[in-house]
Amino acid sequence: MDLDEVIEARKSTRKFSNKKPNWRNIIECIDAARYAPMAGGIYTLKFILISDEEKINQIAVASQQDFIAQAQFVVVVCSSIEKTKNAYGKRGDVWCRQQAGAAIQNFLLKIEEFKLATCWIGHFSEKDVKDILDISDDIQIEAIFPVGYGLEKPRTKKAKINLDRILYFNRYGNTHMRK
Repeated sequence: MDLDEVIEARKSTRKFSNKKPNWRNIIECIDAARYAPMAGGIYTLKFILISDEEKINQIAVASQQDFIAQAQFVVVVCSSIEKTKNAYGKRGDVWCRQQAGAAIQNFLLKIEEFKLATCWIGHFSEKDVKDILDISDDIQIEAIFPVGYGLEKPRTKKAKINLDRILYFNRYGNTHMRK
């Protein structure tokens, strides 16, 4: 698949088959996240790959998202932001969130390339998930990703919004490029 095809094919899946993916493929997806830009070269992200069915069920409850329990694996993405905050102050927190998003997008695109399925979960009880996975208080959970093979039929994905509604030239609100 070329990059445009992967980008256009990427979608959220909430129905998973019983077929178990090769965990090594998920590791390769996590590996793709390492190539995202990091403020000052300070790598803040940590990944937890979960295959334990009981923990997956507990995460589904902590997220109030029952479909997570259908997945064969769950990836929890965390940030250890102290070094970046120490180096850059208040902006370090913002930059950690930005770089987490960039790394997660790499992960999602690689998931799609492997023909796996996931859904970005941002709603969860951080305290409960930290308790389930023994994550310390100084670590921030960025997102949760159930991973498996999707049951949903692939559909043609249209752009969510027309480009001319979000693109401006030289100043906010200017919709025309002038020479």
